Amino acid sequence: MTRLSVNINKIATLRNARGGNNPDLIQVAKDCERFGAQGITVHPRPDERHIRYADVLALAEVVRTEFNIEGYPDARYMALIKQVRPAQATLVPDPPDAITSNTGWDTIAHQQQLADIIAELKSYGVRTSIFVNAEEEMIEAAVRTGTDRVELYTEPYAQGFLHNPAEAVAPYASCAALGHSLGLGINAGHDLDLHNLAYFQRNVPHLDEVSIGHALICDALYLGLENTVRLYRRQLEQE
Repeated sequence: MTRLSVNINKIATLRNARGGNNPDLIQVAKDCERFGAQGITVHPRPDERHIRYADVLALAEVVRTEFNIEGYPDARYMALIKQVRPAQATLVPDPPDAITSNTGWDTIAHQQQLADIIAELKSYGVRTSIFVNAEEEMIEAAVRTGTDRVELYTEPYAQGFLHNPAEAVAPYASCAALGHSLGLGINAGHDLDLHNLAYFQRNVPHLDEVSIGHALICDALYLGLENTVRLYRRQLEQE
């Protein structure tokens, strides 16, 4: 069954807008797990505009499901992973000033860099995942980095879904099948929501995990957090 990891960056953004501790990020993470989330994802950035590095340390003390820390593998990120030892480290190619992730790694051009980083992360006992576009050559090159998983960047799918769902999902299905055949676990994330998630899950084989934040938190404003987490779980459980 595909697991749901809830990205709580947007909760931190709301808290930071006014200072103080409202909403309480730690309590929200615990509540998401209580409501059915099977993982918690964070993506700390150098400017700490949402998740702060101190948040990651505090979350590490309370998260009881899988803790996934995304980020660009600079020295501070690597030190954080070494200290926290989360279940998963997801490597993204974002520059420090990026608003959000908008492409995957070029696993051909950056193969040796990624291989060195992944070897270090694995020495900490941490599962690794690389954020990649749904391109078969990137999947094949990812295998040679030694990564455990890839995370398929799904914004192109979400955009294409509005016009031609079958065409939009096709490259993801083929890349997931290829990655699985080569021994990779398959994750996915970015712009998945209540409208397109079930179709994606039904048509993309071997899908281990989806990481969803922005859309889920937006839905929670109208539907309530508990109901929303349960609705996303339900999308992943449809046959």
